[in-house]
Amino acid sequence: MNDLARFSINQMTVKQLSMPELVDTCRELGVPGVGLWREPVQTYGVEATAKLVRDAGLAVTTLCRGGFLTAIDPDERARALDDNRRAVDEAATLGTDVLVLVSGGLPAGSKDLHGARERIADALAELGPYAEDHGVKLAIEPLHPMYASDRCVVSTLTQALDLAERFPAHQVGVTVDTYHIWWDDRAPEQIARAGAGGRIHTFQLADWTTPLPEGVLNGRGQIGDGAIDMREWLGYVTAAGYTGPIEVELFNDGLWARDGREVLAETATRFVEHVIA
Repeated sequence: MNDLARFSINQMTVKQLSMPELVDTCRELGVPGVGLWREPVQTYGVEATAKLVRDAGLAVTTLCRGGFLTAIDPDERARALDDNRRAVDEAATLGTDVLVLVSGGLPAGSKDLHGARERIADALAELGPYAEDHGVKLAIEPLHPMYASDRCVVSTLTQALDLAERFPAHQVGVTVDTYHIWWDDRAPEQIARAGAGGRIHTFQLADWTTPLPEGVLNGRGQIGDGAIDMREWLGYVTAAGYTGPIEVELFNDGLWARDGREVLAETATRFVEHVIA
């Protein structure tokens, strides 16, 4: 058995690598999948990226990110919807069927979490059919509650599924990311709920290490360095029927300051040691 058969490296983990360097390193290490981000894809070129990964035999497991759907202003909302349609188009061109959504925080001056979540639902009603037409599924990612005000008003799998279940599973599901949900004692039962409905569209890993850095965004720890039992969470998604790729997505200034090839090799090793073995 190939221990890396389900491993996917999220591009953000090694963002210091150029697109060709990322692809070459994956090929050298036997990494079969990559999760891509829109900004570097756009910089390199969507069609050029698609050809690069296709020629290397790599699977694009996800595209990050769509979302930011909580705007109240009609013009802002229209721009957000247009951008998400472009994200769907890009995902389809790259050959992935999963677009990860970070839903968005509270609009400036607002304290209405419920209203913000309802605007996400309104947006999904428009985007879901568009995504389906392009062979793409939307994966709502709940983020840790510390991001609720500025980045994502969807903080738990329960909230994410309450939104997703308003729509067909082949249009809208969820992202299960250990970093964001490991603290939630309801998460295991919600993973089972998601699996029963066919709504686990991607599974991502990052460890929880403290103290968190100033700004907290770049605090995602290398696998095995923190408090999360990765095998336990793999067990939950496996029991729920998920058999797809497992992405490691790390935002970490210390990792970004190192040689990207070394970090990718280390991450693959940690995946085998702490997830698969």
